[in-house]
Amino acid sequence: MKTKTIHQRLALRGISRPALTAMLVLMFAGIVAPPAHAAQTFVVELDPAQTTISFLLVGLLHDTHGTFKLKSGKMQFDPDTGAASGSIIVDVTTGDTGDSSRDSKMHSVVLESAKFGEAVFTPKQVVGSVAQEGASQVDVQGVLRIHGTDHNVTMTMAVTASGGKITAKARFNVPYAEWGMKNPSVFLLRVADSVTVEVSAAGRLSTTP
Repeated sequence: MKTKTIHQRLALRGISRPALTAMLVLMFAGIVAPPAHAAQTFVVELDPAQTTISFLLVGLLHDTHGTFKLKSGKMQFDPDTGAASGSIIVDVTTGDTGDSSRDSKMHSVVLESAKFGEAVFTPKQVVGSVAQEGASQVDVQGVLRIHGTDHNVTMTMAVTASGGKITAKARFNVPYAEWGMKNPSVFLLRVADSVTVEVSAAGRLSTTP
């Protein structure tokens, strides 16, 4: 009695040679194909001790320079879609221009920091690609909550990453008078209705699956 070949046995079961070939190709492809790309999330954690937030208020007779301190900062974003979340929190009560009288007026009249002690930026979208090593530039779109109201803002950031560390620099304008805060101008001491804010941030960059 002759032994039937595998093709003859499969033929008896209604499986043709082309069908068998296709099955073998699919099985082989499943074995050797690389695993699907696992989506990663970038995580940025800022270090308040290494982050500076400064501002410039242009005046008729002189300009005012000052600083605020970062309370905390963490954001996550999908490098494929740019979708972002998290919060960057600035301690408004730490505003300092180096002049106690001016600072007192800034906190009581303009910022009302006893009532609105924090300014919070909530990132929503990262436009552009952040390199895990080297320099890159991105736009971060989000909502800035200050003095009790929300405002859509876009910050253009110059980013540098190396060995899990990251730095970011940004400059943007805050039209504080338009946003409901009082312009402190008196007589000849006139100042602009907007303030320029500069951020120099540093922290860690990591990824999560």
